[in-house]
Amino acid sequence: MLTDRTPDLVLVAERIHTLEPSETGARALAVRDGRIAAVGDERDVRHWRGPGTEVLDLGPAVLTPGLVDGHMHPVKGLDLTAGVDLSHVTTLDQLVAELREHGRGRERGAWVQGWGLDPNAFGGHPLTHAPLVRALGEDTPALVTMFDGHSALASPRALELAGVDGPRRFAQRAEVVCDDDGRPTGHLLELPAYELVQRVLPPELPSTRRSRLSAILERMAASGLTAGNVMDFDGDSGELVSALEEEGELPLRLRFAPMCMPGADAADLDRIVEQQRLRGRRWSVDGVKFMIDGTVDGGTAWLDEPDVHGESTRSFWPDPDEYTRALRHLSERGVPTATHAIGDAGVRHVLDAIAGVAADPPRVPHRVEHLETLPSELVPRFRALDVTASMQPAHCAHYTRADHTDNWSHRLGPRRAGRAFRCRDLRDTGARLALGSDWPIASFDPRATMADAQLRRPALDPESSPVRPEQALSARMALEGYTIHAATAAGTGDTSGTIAPGKRADLTAFTVDPLRASPDELAQAPIALTVVAGRVAHRGGGSGR
Repeated sequence: MLTDRTPDLVLVAERIHTLEPSETGARALAVRDGRIAAVGDERDVRHWRGPGTEVLDLGPAVLTPGLVDGHMHPVKGLDLTAGVDLSHVTTLDQLVAELREHGRGRERGAWVQGWGLDPNAFGGHPLTHAPLVRALGEDTPALVTMFDGHSALASPRALELAGVDGPRRFAQRAEVVCDDDGRPTGHLLELPAYELVQRVLPPELPSTRRSRLSAILERMAASGLTAGNVMDFDGDSGELVSALEEEGELPLRLRFAPMCMPGADAADLDRIVEQQRLRGRRWSVDGVKFMIDGTVDGGTAWLDEPDVHGESTRSFWPDPDEYTRALRHLSERGVPTATHAIGDAGVRHVLDAIAGVAADPPRVPHRVEHLETLPSELVPRFRALDVTASMQPAHCAHYTRADHTDNWSHRLGPRRAGRAFRCRDLRDTGARLALGSDWPIASFDPRATMADAQLRRPALDPESSPVRPEQALSARMALEGYTIHAATAAGTGDTSGTIAPGKRADLTAFTVDPLRASPDELAQAPIALTVVAGRVAHRGGGSGR
């Protein structure tokens, strides 16, 4: 019960899911100085209210702890979402038509960009710049990033401007794909390869980038997100968020993890340790992001056995032991680690590396990101090692098919595709499962992601067959993946993740009950209110990709 100063904000709702061990049937809560001061019901409101208290009656809304995206790229997404959205393209003819329309009326020599292209649009044919040439001609510089963010297609003119005329050597497992005569096909595998072309793109004005980032974050808040784990800290990330905080409050908290790439030397590792001091009011650097492999679709994952094309046999780190040493070095200096690991060999190596780190439990648990094909013997190791499994249900629901006719499943073959995205198996062993989007790889909307996690198919698409439906999460598990498990994964379980006095007043108000509504209903229900640190970040309906 409040005994001294009155609260700044009081919220009343039809139902409050505190996610505490004992639900009390609460229907009201009080906020003071950015923290939850009291939890009760309507009868308590008159005792809490003071002259400066704002009271919001949300009517039939349902209040939950604030939703946290476990894996996103809002700043890198500014580059990865430049140009025309191609995520809906399903055929090469459609791709050509979209690029031709997008390039219509442009000045000679002006760049054309696109993003979100699914390799399934190529129908099993090799990925080359042929459709770009067909749409735009030989002389137009063009760059199209694939949906996974790990590869791109560059037109002949773009390659010429970047000085890419043949194979290149990289410190990482990246590749400028070439034909038998050594000429680039336009397919650029992994970030170091397509960054060669990105470097010669016309620069975007800082003011434009700030405006675009602000708009993205506002849309994220409108979808119910109160925080996000940002798996990079590249380029102008610090400058952008600092500049936005000079103008006002960020609409959600951002927790950054700088990348540690193969070839990192002692100075690079020291720089990552030093970056952990960087922070603002609602953003901080707290972690490091590794990549042990690439993607199944691009043939750059690390598998125990080759895919059907004989690819995906190697680590992104040419010397995987170098990764292990870097992980140990940073972990021993208190830096939380997160590692992108998609293939079975990659996941196994990461778990083995974590098992070999000093015995003392880390301040923040180690994380493994994605885990797309997982052998049964690895599933219980997450709980045994107290490692967070960070997964993105939309990757399964939107980019694979139950009949295995998609590119991902075809590359792996039935056995390995049959152990896809084992969310439920991990939860059933007691593992911590943080859910997220990997935006811009998939929609950042947590309502759709929670629905996908329950349906194992795209929300609002009942004609699609679910992919391994036995791996579906319950409604409560899906919500916990964005709240309790997200908080514990970030080492903030004592201050966030549930609704209780003393915890952060980061709150999401749904217009439907996320534990009782059908997943399809949840996916399209507006958000009534988003509160961050006791302040309203969004009021009313809204959503967006």
